[in-house]
Amino acid sequence: MFCNTTAQWPTDPALAPLGVDDDRFTKLLTELSERSLQDSLNRTAYFRELSKLQGELVKLQDWVQHKKLKLLIIFEGRDAAGKGSIIKRITQRLNPRTCRVAALSAPDERERSQWYFQRYVSHFPAGGEIVLFDRSWYNRAGVERVMGFCSDEEYEEFLRTVPEFERMLSRSGVFLVKYWVSITYEEQHCRLQQRIEDPLKRWKLSAMDVESRRRWEQYTNAKEIMMRRTHTSEAPWWIIDAVDKRRARLNCIRHLLSRIPYETVYREPVLLPDTAHRAPSTRNTLPHAMQVPAVY
Repeated sequence: MFCNTTAQWPTDPALAPLGVDDDRFTKLLTELSERSLQDSLNRTAYFRELSKLQGELVKLQDWVQHKKLKLLIIFEGRDAAGKGSIIKRITQRLNPRTCRVAALSAPDERERSQWYFQRYVSHFPAGGEIVLFDRSWYNRAGVERVMGFCSDEEYEEFLRTVPEFERMLSRSGVFLVKYWVSITYEEQHCRLQQRIEDPLKRWKLSAMDVESRRRWEQYTNAKEIMMRRTHTSEAPWWIIDAVDKRRARLNCIRHLLSRIPYETVYREPVLLPDTAHRAPSTRNTLPHAMQVPAVY
């Protein structure tokens, strides 16, 4: 249940990601708060909503830790759909000691000889933890199926096993949320082209991404089969329309908050102690060569 509690969050949309307050924008944000996000989701409105939702995520994490819950969130979708950017906004303000991201690379020779789910299970949350999978065991129903990295028998066994596997997780107390991040054919083309042209994004583009683009229709068919056979009451799929990146991030976070009935955890007020002063002494001067050059 989303908690409508008030809190003081960064108000400057440009400075909000840095956690910097600026009173100059208070009046502007008051005016913007009366506008509908459906009408105009500009930079100011986006950061205002993101800050509020991230504040609720902090409360959610406190609740997960307090109740020793196990929260597992997986993100699937096509290349350049925006899975990583959504995950980044979810984890941005959270404690990395109890909230982590699992983004596994291709399995090595040893992992290929294991039970298929084995390498994923080792990353599952313990009590009080949140784990987000940037791609998951559903690789077998997607890239492995389309690219021919698994046999027909392995593929069918996976689809038969997944519903029971996820029911087992639910029975063992793992709260599983599954998201499919959806974009259009045209939007993927634009984003992949940006990766080609932008040196800062080129590392995101792989030969597999290019080949996946060519096999768009095969991926569509694989996705539809996957959802039809693995959408269960214990672990339903939730589809995020991600053509608009900002709305996708906000909608996903708000939906995630609505899935867990969290409450605010009471904390004792923290008071900073007085500094214990010592007798006056001569402070040693450190060598100037140790200083980082003040270029800026």
